[in-house]
Amino acid sequence: MVTVERSVDSLGPTAVEDEQVAFRLADPEHERDAVRVWSDLDLGRDLAMSSVPGGWELRMPIPPVDCLEYLFETDGHGEPDPGNPDLVDGAFGAHSWLAMPGYQAPGWLEAEPVPGVRRPMRVDRTPVGRIELSVWQPEGVPDRRPLPVLVAHDGPEIDEYGELTRYVAALIGTGELPPMRVALVAPGPRDERYAANPAYATALTAHVVPRLLRRFPSDHRPVLSGQSLGALAALYIAWTSTPTFAGLFLQSGSYFTPDLDPQEAGYPHFAAVTEFVSLLRAARAPAPGAPKVAMTCGTVEENLANNRLVRDHLAKIGLDVTWGDVRQGHTWTCWRDTFDPHLTGLLNTVWTG
Repeated sequence: MVTVERSVDSLGPTAVEDEQVAFRLADPEHERDAVRVWSDLDLGRDLAMSSVPGGWELRMPIPPVDCLEYLFETDGHGEPDPGNPDLVDGAFGAHSWLAMPGYQAPGWLEAEPVPGVRRPMRVDRTPVGRIELSVWQPEGVPDRRPLPVLVAHDGPEIDEYGELTRYVAALIGTGELPPMRVALVAPGPRDERYAANPAYATALTAHVVPRLLRRFPSDHRPVLSGQSLGALAALYIAWTSTPTFAGLFLQSGSYFTPDLDPQEAGYPHFAAVTEFVSLLRAARAPAPGAPKVAMTCGTVEENLANNRLVRDHLAKIGLDVTWGDVRQGHTWTCWRDTFDPHLTGLLNTVWTG
């Protein structure tokens, strides 16, 4: 999250007050014809703002979340709230960010991280073409020193927007995680690769991971993480490929089913995803060498129902599954805020437990 200086006029800023959220946009001359609040969540009401002296306002009861991302829309164009200095960046640009009463940021954000370095890598001639990644490790560690490794789907994005290596560096510093490496795998053509694609599964398990471990040795099997479609890809790889990973960290996975997710039916890879989820649900036992699994999800996500469905089925057939949730939506902040204790617990279980 970044904070910027902005001016606020007499209308006052957006704020939580009197058990309500008051969205406010200064527009003294009412140069805008109409303004709406855009949110990443379904807030269950019309989000049109009302004209008031000095600008626009919308009051609504505090939603069942701990924090909220939003924009102000005029003629279909969204922009951050000029009266709110708190912004979160993401793949689609900056959003205004508002904490609700009781929200607590992760404690590791206040910890001193160990210094780290990054090593670029690329793996050519895989079944899906070139795959690029970078490997973070603590400063001063020789590349040939064996360390456990976390392989992260959407690596550059979860690092930039979700602060993954900052989390790892902070908890290495506090002693809550062992010294380790993080392989930040760039998605490339994300939908094509991550949507239950057997060619990508082969690329990761037979090309990327072996090359990674030859350059950066490890005494442990790696852990694979992903968010949204990247979580689906991680589970697909572990389910359909030779056992490669000791653990999976799956955040808000896109485990679409026709009955729970009809709104996704127009997605070009919907059939591939639903066919895999159907195959998964038909299984009666985990495959030999199946990894331990930690799953997290926001409590107001569309994906919550399909995540619970997958969680319950994996547990039913005997897989070691843990679960965590936070009162947030399908956002990088949600995923950042569930690293600890859920990823922390998984890594310690598979590498030191």
